[in-house]
Amino acid sequence: MEAAFWPEPPETLLTVSQLTAQIKDLLESAYPEVWVQGEASNLSRSGAGHYYLTLKDQEAELRAVMWRSLASRLSFQLRDGLEVVCRGRLEVYEPRGVYQLIIEQIYPKGMGALELALRQLREKLAREGLFDESRKRALPRFVRRIVLITSPTGAAIRDFLEVLRSRWWSGRLWIVPVRVQGEGAAEEIAAAVWLVNRLPEPPQCIVLARGGGSLEDLWAFNEEVLVRAIVASQTPVVTGVGHEIDVTLADLAADVRALTPSHAAMVLAPTPQELLQEIQGYQKRLAACLRHQLSGARARYEAIAASRAFRRPWDRLHSLAQKVDDCEVRVSRAIRVQMDQARQKVQFLSAHLESLSPLAVLGRGYSLTWRLEDRQLVRDAAQLQPGDELLTRFGRGEATSRVEHLRDSS
Repeated sequence: MEAAFWPEPPETLLTVSQLTAQIKDLLESAYPEVWVQGEASNLSRSGAGHYYLTLKDQEAELRAVMWRSLASRLSFQLRDGLEVVCRGRLEVYEPRGVYQLIIEQIYPKGMGALELALRQLREKLAREGLFDESRKRALPRFVRRIVLITSPTGAAIRDFLEVLRSRWWSGRLWIVPVRVQGEGAAEEIAAAVWLVNRLPEPPQCIVLARGGGSLEDLWAFNEEVLVRAIVASQTPVVTGVGHEIDVTLADLAADVRALTPSHAAMVLAPTPQELLQEIQGYQKRLAACLRHQLSGARARYEAIAASRAFRRPWDRLHSLAQKVDDCEVRVSRAIRVQMDQARQKVQFLSAHLESLSPLAVLGRGYSLTWRLEDRQLVRDAAQLQPGDELLTRFGRGEATSRVEHLRDSS
């Protein structure tokens, strides 16, 4: 067998650092300025204020860095899923042997596919009223039965439990393990919410928790199926998803939105110091209320005690008695006046009636004559026949007569 032939290395070998430095010189010299457009993702901000992100399209990714001097002057909110146009220069980061874009100018070109889908879904669900504050319910002051729906292996469950143990809380906690990322995760979380609502003894609240991540990582909490499950839940839902700056559609639909999983535990369980401060606050308010009521009662008592009715009670009685006497005099006078007026009116009507009475006419010498046969008043001699019996009434008394003969006065 012939020995394998290995070429001899050159006398001068390049170290990794030297090779990387040569590549750095070539790349940075060849691309002193480039314009790139892509979708921002994996956005993070360091404590110093620098932004680290990835620009991507359907086929490739490019790491990028934006220093604090530019990040502090941005006129828009840079976030995952935003389509941006960047001007900058390429740089080789030697410790890792990777190249990256140093951004010197950036502006939004338009929304990425995920960002656009999220905006459209948010507008649709908002029109249906799923995010209205009026439909959201308040949590009990002390929550004793909690269901935590989260990944059993993520940092969210650890953070939630650590904070809950450090707070003033005692009760029962159920953990429902689900996937919180990837295809089918939203349906799995929604199914868990549906299942919890059908427990024989439902909890007092449901907590949906997940650690931070990119827009893609948190997309399960932006799915319509999960939003509708939260809205349909009979049990109040608390969300603690991502970091403080992450706002998902599940957060908007939840009854209570916590900033992080740790904050969700803080919302559900107060510390002993918080309870003590609350009790002291109630104590101060109660004492102030009692002092106010006592002061008001004392002022009313002093006002009543200082009133004339209590200092000279008989004055009021005498005044009322005098008013009764005055009323009696006025009533008696009014009755007499009314009686006099009534008497005068009766006298006047009586005299008037008397003047119209047929008896008064008879008293002046006139008389009335009737035929006895039919009691018909005789006004004309032509009404009579010889032999008719007549009844004549005078002013005083009556007389009966018989017609002997008639004479025509015409």
